[in-house]
Amino acid sequence: MQDLLDIMARLRDPDHGCPWDIKQTFESIAPYTIEEAYEVADAIDRDNMVDLKDELGDLLLQVVFHAQMAQEQGLFRFEDVAEQLARKMVRRHPHVFADQHADTAEDVKHLWETIKQQERATQSTSGDQSDDSALAGLTVGLPEWIRAQKLHKKAASVGFDWDDVHGVLDKVEEELGELREAIAERQGTAAIVEEYGDLLFACCNIGRHVQADPGTALRLANHKFEQRFRAMELLARARHIDMMTASLAELEQLWQEVKASGQVV
Repeated sequence: MQDLLDIMARLRDPDHGCPWDIKQTFESIAPYTIEEAYEVADAIDRDNMVDLKDELGDLLLQVVFHAQMAQEQGLFRFEDVAEQLARKMVRRHPHVFADQHADTAEDVKHLWETIKQQERATQSTSGDQSDDSALAGLTVGLPEWIRAQKLHKKAASVGFDWDDVHGVLDKVEEELGELREAIAERQGTAAIVEEYGDLLFACCNIGRHVQADPGTALRLANHKFEQRFRAMELLARARHIDMMTASLAELEQLWQEVKASGQVV
């Protein structure tokens, strides 16, 4: 770890470092940080542990990079990041490091959220403007599907939720109907976008009720579509079918054949 910190400091040395690394800022590095997190998730999806080790290293580099820039500005050091994280993990696991009890994963999640609320309350009384909303603490910069899921979760924590997934499915049907209506009545782009957003927002809530992460589910769907579409292209070439000029019915027939073959998941 110290070797890595020393390497990063050398790369950022204003006299003898790397020109690219030297000119970077928190803002310029942030997109890479997000990208590396997605590449970690991709390696996990592919069950490739060799790639996962490599991608975790790339993600760790992002932490080291940000910490080095902060140290240069006299804000904090990497050691401060690690120390604060260690204290937080102990504080948020009193069922392991103290005398509280949590027998199930659900108990742990409830305890974790309670402690986070207490932390936010402490922060608001120490100078931050108070925000006592159940939705307080949500990061604005999150991918919108993650933010939607967290909004549903926080609203549910104070009882604003359906009893089961069937209520959510009914809501999805309702939102789909409103989207159909907006399109049929040609209500305009703004209205259609709004109804489409409501539909996506409701769909994210399905995932929470069935314990399925929307991002993971969509990645799987993307992968499945890509594999089937590529197989459809191969089938079209084998039959000398030009997909650019083929009818929709012909393309659908190819798609159904690939789907029925079961060779592509």
